[in-house]
Amino acid sequence: MITTDPVPGSPCWLDLGAPDVETAAAFYGAVFGWQASPFGDGDAGSYSVFRLDGKVVGAVGPLTDEGDRSAWTIYFHTPDADATVKAVQKAGGAVRVPPTPVGANDGRFAQLTDPQGAQFAVWQPGDLLGVEATDGPGSLGWTELYTSDSPAAQTFYKGIFGWTTQDMPLPGGGGAYTLVTPANCGEERMHGGIMGVPEMFGSGGKPYWHPVFGSADCDATVAQVKENGGALSMGPETAEGVGRLAVCTDPSGAEFVVLTPEES
Repeated sequence: MITTDPVPGSPCWLDLGAPDVETAAAFYGAVFGWQASPFGDGDAGSYSVFRLDGKVVGAVGPLTDEGDRSAWTIYFHTPDADATVKAVQKAGGAVRVPPTPVGANDGRFAQLTDPQGAQFAVWQPGDLLGVEATDGPGSLGWTELYTSDSPAAQTFYKGIFGWTTQDMPLPGGGGAYTLVTPANCGEERMHGGIMGVPEMFGSGGKPYWHPVFGSADCDATVAQVKENGGALSMGPETAEGVGRLAVCTDPSGAEFVVLTPEES
């Protein structure tokens, strides 16, 4: 479960890099009912926050570097962005944006890349803790890493965040899906998974994180994705013990998952 009271190493923010902020806002508004408004004193088309029923669930901003692809970035909580950046560099990762303050005292962020090439970020909270709604329809409920080398990725993130891991065998002998939990937390704070899929990256693609958004009706949400210019990569299908899910892309190619959890 992802919560709005982040602990070190847990997801606390996410944003979308989009070629056109207003077009992205219109898509996610139609699919999830999100409302977008400029962050701080920004203008329309600049960095904006997404709200659902008045609560912040994420953000969207323009792509800043030529050649960047549209994608969601997951931010993990850190009490010390500088120390985390040093740990990332020592472990073979890279720094894309060094620790940078936001607002007068909102917090500090850094954007990073793990040794396999997956991009992520960290957030050191000030007055802004992170998103205000999680683990429900239209909000972040899970995070997932597709990587070329699961053992190496696990070693990296354990060293950076202290995550604990638990392997779950995949059906048909297809390897293992690794569940991750923040350090010193129980399974109720489990927030994501790591899946080794080296065959996905043989042609030069890079490993990546993507968000999983809750839905009261996965099939209905998928229909909205397709009606509003998005696409379906997988599903919808029912995963035993998990729920009804589908892998989708928005009109600019950013990937996300829609999940209607199995009733307990």
